[in-house]
Amino acid sequence: MLSLKVVAVALGIWTAFTFVLCVAYGLAMPVSIHMRAFLEQMLPGLKWLSWPAFVLGLGESFAYGVYAGLAYVPIHNFLQQRWGA
Repeated sequence: MLSLKVVAVALGIWTAFTFVLCVAYGLAMPVSIHMRAFLEQMLPGLKWLSWPAFVLGLGESFAYGVYAGLAYVPIHNFLQQRWGA
């Protein structure tokens, strides 16, 4: 059985870390090959790039990760109880 709290927070941290990596990649690479358009489409309200937008994107990324954990863990635990060894 997976812990809902542990998995949700772990996924939130992972998605926030991934957002930081995407922003760093976007700042290091030429405009033609970075992820600006993708990030602006996936994260509502994000406009490249200012400190308030960065904080908003970080928070939204964390929230998406927590949401994924909250959706995944109950499904996993249910299936584990039903079909697990």
